[in-house]
Amino acid sequence: MSCFIISMKMKVLVLNCGSSSLKYQLLDMRSEDDYELKAKGLVERIGMDMSVLTHRKTGADKYVVEMPITDHKVAISCVFKELLDGNHGVISSVKEIEAVGHRVAHGGEFFTDSVLVDADAEKKIEACCEIAPLHNPANLLGIRAVAELLPGIPQVAAFDTSFHSTMPDYAYLYALPYEYYEKYKVRRYGFHGTSHKYVAEKACRMLGRRMEDLKIITCHLGNGSSITAIQNGKSIDTSMGFTPLEGLIMGTRSGNVDPGAVAYIQEKEGMTASEMNTVLNKKSGFLGLSGISSDCRDLTDAADAGNERAKLVLKKLAYDIMKYIGAYSAVMDGVDLVIFTGGIGENNRSMRRVVCEHLDFLGVEFDYEANDRVSGEDVILTKPGAKTVVMALTTNEELVIARDTMRLAGGIKNN
Repeated sequence: MSCFIISMKMKVLVLNCGSSSLKYQLLDMRSEDDYELKAKGLVERIGMDMSVLTHRKTGADKYVVEMPITDHKVAISCVFKELLDGNHGVISSVKEIEAVGHRVAHGGEFFTDSVLVDADAEKKIEACCEIAPLHNPANLLGIRAVAELLPGIPQVAAFDTSFHSTMPDYAYLYALPYEYYEKYKVRRYGFHGTSHKYVAEKACRMLGRRMEDLKIITCHLGNGSSITAIQNGKSIDTSMGFTPLEGLIMGTRSGNVDPGAVAYIQEKEGMTASEMNTVLNKKSGFLGLSGISSDCRDLTDAADAGNERAKLVLKKLAYDIMKYIGAYSAVMDGVDLVIFTGGIGENNRSMRRVVCEHLDFLGVEFDYEANDRVSGEDVILTKPGAKTVVMALTTNEELVIARDTMRLAGGIKNN
């Protein structure tokens, strides 16, 4: 067996495996707050006729190569090749990679935190494939591929759902016959947990406050969007549910819709359950309502050019965000801090402005100049002394995974 010696200073490879894609980052972790991103990249169209690998060494131009990549094991081998390359590589041996962290979509009720991957953890991740068929199988492929390519290396699984495991039963249960929860574990799980946790902790550090002392609402807004209520440092409710389909309108996902309407359309159109699921997940949201695009940037351009359906989508997104902020403020009996993050939250100034103009009742004193001045950076969007502080913060889910990987894998020695 290969020898991997782990210290608290380590190079961590973070992998995010999709069904036909693989995102990666290699970070040199010296401590939780002292780290360097060495390289990152993306492999697309895995298993198709021609795949695309895009690799970027920090500080250098991106390198793009097209080649057939049959599966995730081959994809990870290709990633190793680029990391070792004499021109754009950043390591001289794969032995420099001391641990691998994986983003895993669904941990069900098994996992309340990130874990070292062993046979038991792998079995439980596999058990969750039934309730996350689009994500967990791909995550498992990445774990198993690394185990083959780097036998003995510590692997850590970080779950999108674990941060939300603190929700009370009255928040996570649906009003369905209880037997469906008992038999199938049908309940709200929530997603984007690593992002919600990261930006909440980051904001508290910037403000010099303890997360446990604040009532926080985090808005992760992008192609997939979710909003979370955080009280006493814990997630107490979140907008996504049994799957990432529930909640706000999103790029191609419908968000909340009356199940009766779903059954009605399915019957009228003669669709199977699988076909209806595709409509709700792939053909709805921004794309379905606008008929233009699933990208908020395209809709903003179209709205500026006078397209009424694009304007409608943006109004609906803002309306959904305001509804959740209002609801979670009521649930927590107030709010101290509202955070915008994700591609839309970090960069769409007009969306932040429209939402915050409706939050005067919470004591939000919006700073229009700060909002218009900044995009894609960490910034406070309210005036000094505001009762409720609003911030726009960049998220970094890969860093959360790398931190957890260093914490859990530190000190392990495999000889």
